[in-house]
Amino acid sequence: QIQLVESGGDSVQAGGSLRLSCAASGIFVGAFSMGWFHQAPGKEREGVAAIGRGGGTAYKESVKGRFTVSRDNDLNTVYLIMNNLKPEDTGMYYCAADELRDYPSLKRIDFGIWGQGTHVTVSP
Repeated sequence: QIQLVESGGDSVQAGGSLRLSCAASGIFVGAFSMGWFHQAPGKEREGVAAIGRGGGTAYKESVKGRFTVSRDNDLNTVYLIMNNLKPEDTGMYYCAADELRDYPSLKRIDFGIWGQGTHVTVSP
């Protein structure tokens, strides 16, 4: 059974940091391009960070310099380190896997395997 399980969501104040984890089972994260998506309340789910099979990364403009995506193949886990958090970063964060592309995509349609999400609240 393929599963992606996110964890690490919490409530923090603006300027704080969090590390989100995405533990995979049934797939090997090193063989997939992996992405992190953010869904703010009442808004569409958007890609914020992704790491391709070859290790290349892509970020949404608004998180560049603040968020870092990484992968630990031994632990079969993908991480999203979030620094200098802002209230607009509040929402659900989902991990997803793209089995077709080598490069890191931020397009929701490119991802076929999804986790259940973890919630982040950033207060002013």
